[in-house]
Order: sequence, then C-alpha cells, then structure tokens
Amino acid sequence: MTTPPSDDHLALYEALTRQPLLPDPAPPEPGHPEEPGRVRGERHPRATAPEATAGDAADPSTPVRTSARADPPTHGGPPHPIDPHTTAWPDARRTAESAGTTARRANAPVSVPLHSAAGMVLATPLTALTDLPSFDTSAMDGWAVSGPPPWSVRDDGLLAGTTPSPRLSDGEAVRIATGARVPPDTTAVVRTEHARTDHHGRLHPDRAVPQGQDIRPRAQECRRDDPLLPPGTLVTPVVVGLAAAAGYDMLTVVPRPTVDVLVLGDELLRRGLPHDGLIRDALGPLLPPWLSALGAEVTIVRHLGDDATGLYGAVAGSTADLVVTTGGTAAGPVDHVHAVLERLGAVLLVDGVRVRPGHPMLLARLGTPTLRTRFLVGLPGNPLAAVSGLLTLAEPLIRTLAGRTPPEPYPAPVREEVAGHRNDTRLVPVALRDDTAVPLHYTGPAMLRGIAAADGLAVVPPGGARAGQELEILDLPWSMSALGVCFT
Repeated sequence: MTTPPSDDHLALYEALTRQPLLPDPAPPEPGHPEEPGRVRGERHPRATAPEATAGDAADPSTPVRTSARADPPTHGGPPHPIDPHTTAWPDARRTAESAGTTARRANAPVSVPLHSAAGMVLATPLTALTDLPSFDTSAMDGWAVSGPPPWSVRDDGLLAGTTPSPRLSDGEAVRIATGARVPPDTTAVVRTEHARTDHHGRLHPDRAVPQGQDIRPRAQECRRDDPLLPPGTLVTPVVVGLAAAAGYDMLTVVPRPTVDVLVLGDELLRRGLPHDGLIRDALGPLLPPWLSALGAEVTIVRHLGDDATGLYGAVAGSTADLVVTTGGTAAGPVDHVHAVLERLGAVLLVDGVRVRPGHPMLLARLGTPTLRTRFLVGLPGNPLAAVSGLLTLAEPLIRTLAGRTPPEPYPAPVREEVAGHRNDTRLVPVALRDDTAVPLHYTGPAMLRGIAAADGLAVVPPGGARAGQELEILDLPWSMSALGVCFT
C-alpha cells in the first residue's frame, strides 16, 4: 500500500504517463543495438561456452544455457530465432542467487560492535542475556505506595539509576521517577497528576488504585535465555536497540559483501555539462548507494576509460567479493570485459540474458572454488540497461552473499496494454496507483527519467501483457513495499 501522491507527485506522474512528444522506442530486434545512439556495451553478447545439460543449471559453476523455445507472442508478429547461448531472465536470477548462496556458506560469520551492525543480518539467534526489565521499575513519575490510602509520604525520593530504597511499610508512600527501581512491598505507583496531599501531608488518590498499577514487573518483556530473533533477521536500528537492552555489546552477523565498482568508457565526464561528444557518467554516482541499499559495502569506485590493460589490472588486483563493471560487455572494439575474464581464467556463469533492456549483461566467477570465491557482474553501459542488470544479477547475488531473505514476490494488474519483445522478458518502470501498475514513459535503455519516478519494475513476459493482466513487480530497495512498510 502506498501513500496518496502529493500535487507535485501527481504532476510528475501525469507527465510520465501521458504520451511523450516522441514515443518510446519499439522493442529492438535480437542481435541489434537497443537504440541507434547506443552507449558502449549494448550490442548482442557473444557466445563463449557450449550448451549445458538440464542438470547443469543447479550448479553455479556451470553456465546456464536454456532451450531455444519461446513462448507464443501476443504482439509484434512471428518470433525471431533465439540465441541458444543466452540465458532466460528467470534462470539468470536463479543462477546468481545459487552462486551467492554457495559462496556465503563458505564464509565465516563475524562479530561486530552494535554501532556497526545495522544493515547486516544475524548469523546466530538473538537470545536475551538478562530479564527485561531486570528488576521491578516504575512506569511513571509519581509515588510508590504500599497498602490502602491515605499514605504518609517519606522524605526521601527514588530516581532512576539510584540504589534501591528500603522496604515500604503499609500506609507509606515515596516519591519515584520513571525507570526507578520500586521498593519491596510496593502495591502500585500512583501518577503525580492522580493524587494530592492534605494539610497533614498525607497522600490521597483521586481514583481507584489497582494493585500493580504503573509497575513494570521484572521479566515482563522476556526472561533470560528467551529467544528474541532468529538467524537471518535484518539488523535494523530497532534490532540494535533491542540487542543493547538485552545485554549485548557485539552481534554475530553475516559480513557485508565488498564491492569494487569499475566505470568504463572514454566518453564519460565526471562533472560539468556534456560537450563535444562526451556525456556525463550517471552510473558512477548511481551504483554505490544502490549497492549499499542491497546490503553491500562499496570499497572503491574507479573510472578506467576504455583501457584493456587497466581493466585487467583492476580486476586482477581487486580483493572485493564482487567486481561490478559498467559497459564493455559486448564484442565491439572497445569492449574488453570478455577478453579480461578469459585471460583471468574466470568461469562465465551467465553470458547474456534474454531481457530488455540490458541483454548483454554477464556474471562470472573469479578464481577457483577451492579458494575464496569472488564474482564479477558486467553491466551494460546504458543507465536503464545497467539498472536491469542490477536487478537481474547483482541483486540476487548480493542479497544471498549478505544473508538477506528474498523478498516475497507480489503481482499487480497492469492498467494498460504493455508491448513486449518477441522473445525476451521486458522490465518496465511502473507507478503503483490504486493497486494497479501504470507503465511510465521515458524508459529507453539510456533514460533514467522514468525509473526516477517509479515505484518498481513490472516483469513483462515475451510477447507483452494485456490490460488487467497481473505481472510480477520488482521493488526498488528504497520503496515502502521493499521495506515492508504500509501506511494506512
């Protein structure tokens, strides 16, 4: 459930859902650039590995190859032949998830201070190290009283953190602050605003005082050794607070996977306006916060240009769990990712995915399985195509490396017909309005305008979707539904 959009958001929503001056480009043909003015790395990926058997898909060390059968299209004429060396979109996600799960099992949990644990996942159960509360405490400012009224008021008072007061006798009261330990034989706590003293200094309540009123009894929340949270729980700020209250100084967690980001392309500017055939780098600023939101620790962002030697040195010298590259994943004259992976002896797990935008993405395992397993995700160079690669390969890989639970898939009916590619899945930015998914415009492979206003991406099957058809929705990591939040 989402909050009603503001007037500003409605204006933006209307701008992105009305027909733009120039229509979005039609889905491209297989083996052709996704748009005439493509950014590097947007050509059809080359095939480098033989077709595997059906049983190979379960082994993350084996590239997944699927059959050439396509679902019958509902739009756009007869299907075109499918490159048998590319991977279907659902299979690519499963391969990335399986690879991350296998690698994580070989990694030992770590113990970190509470202030460093937020965003990680519990590797062991969180059990109470003490009773909560560990003694009977006052829930309010007022008087601790014993027996029936009226009460004579003692001269001393009780504050939180002070030594316990002597036992109360019947007919006695003592001033007490919230959080202070109540004296033995206390019947109840009377709130300050619910009592008065007479001219003899005796205390009278102005309403009934039930036994135990406004006292937090020892172990009201939990007893020592009670289970509080299971392994796999995401450590939120509230979990950090609970752990502190339960007696923890350190937490045993799944370590964050480390990520090196390598931005490729001689045409990319890091500041200022585009000029003379040069364009601004959008992915260098976009990727680190997105990867962090997925649970990763971004250790470095490097801009390498179109330098095969520099790329080889950066990948070979990286100690990160995952290297993410942008561009260079196709077979053009400046597309060096495949050659570098071959030189390093990497194993291609996914080499091209039947998804638009972003089909020339890849996933490779670096090193040998007997040593620490590391990976490389090669993203296309176009910004929205790179986002597609993030959601297809990087998200399931990082999520499983970080020990996070997969999000519950959910469908939403699409408000209008969505054109599909003949053979490939399409990921289409959508706004969620009145429990329906509204496709947005400005969603070409090089565009970010549409997804900047999106609530998620709809998974459109080959052939497209009719109005009212339910489609799977991929949450963005900062959306309310991705965080499990519902405002009513």
